[in-house]
Amino acid sequence: MAIEVGTKAPDFTLRNQHGEAVSLFDFQGKKNVVLLFYPFAFTGVCTGELCALRDELPKFVNDDVQLLAVSNDSPFALRVFAEQEGLDYPLLSDFWPHGEASRAYGVFDEEKGCAVRGTFIIDKAGEVRWTVVNGLPDARDLDDYVKALESL
Repeated sequence: MAIEVGTKAPDFTLRNQHGEAVSLFDFQGKKNVVLLFYPFAFTGVCTGELCALRDELPKFVNDDVQLLAVSNDSPFALRVFAEQEGLDYPLLSDFWPHGEASRAYGVFDEEKGCAVRGTFIIDKAGEVRWTVVNGLPDARDLDDYVKALESL
């Protein structure tokens, strides 16, 4: 069960596609965060979603907002994926301990060994203000993210 709106967002520190440590806490008091969990790099729906975010990036990475995309892939796979698709925002690896951040947010599918499509908008105070969780084959609507961000 995914964490609910009004919940304090669990902090985490994960490695990005360049091997750098990124913590959710780094953005507290500074930026709202769009935290997006996705199953795997290089898959059709995930690639489509992440490229759509790339194409609308100023809405999701700016002075007020930071996009963090998390999968259970290794940082090495994420680096190749980011380079191949031109993704210039942080792709975070929840590879080891496998799925720890995904589990903290209630979006890890134990049977499949990956995160489902969960998105959490976290305000500058670190509180979850909006969330949506879709099944593995169901892409999310970016317009919903924009509307949720506008309401902060």
